[in-house]
Amino acid sequence: MRINGNAIKVGNLIQHKNRLWVATKTQHTQPGKGGAYLQVELKDIRDGTKLNERFRSSEAVEKVRLDAKVYQYLFEEGDMITLMDNDSFEQIVVSKDLVGEPVAFIQDGMDLTVVSYEGDIIAVNLPDTVTMEVVEADGVVKGQTASSSYKPAKLENGERIMVPPHIESGTRVVVDTSEGTYVEKAKD
Repeated sequence: MRINGNAIKVGNLIQHKNRLWVATKTQHTQPGKGGAYLQVELKDIRDGTKLNERFRSSEAVEKVRLDAKVYQYLFEEGDMITLMDNDSFEQIVVSKDLVGEPVAFIQDGMDLTVVSYEGDIIAVNLPDTVTMEVVEADGVVKGQTASSSYKPAKLENGERIMVPPHIESGTRVVVDTSEGTYVEKAKD
């Protein structure tokens, strides 16, 4: 779908110079001399490189639409993970690199969203939060105020996060998968 260059918004995915870019910042500029333009900071979705471009209203860019489908996590083998289509039960194998840092929070049977463009898988997204058990938590240091102090804890997957002083070993907590941070104590 073609859109005007000055209609690009933050979060839009566009095709520019034969690559896929996501707009991370936009700023309308109207110089005293000449026509107005939109200054856009773009980030390549495959390798993360950045590019600053100026788009005038007379220019047209191709806005890209991505396909997303839910797959179930089955197992990992080396640097690859195997996923199963929930509808057709077809299995696919993708690189852990498509998941990125949150790969440590994948759990057996978890539903993952596979994002593709023209048949090429470009990302695998986890749910925003996961519930995990704390297997090791440091004791509370006497005199710490509960409002702002956190202590280190180890989760069942081996990841270390900071948790409030009242969290003990064996407690289930909700963790933000994108940041790898404590959200709240699990309600289950």
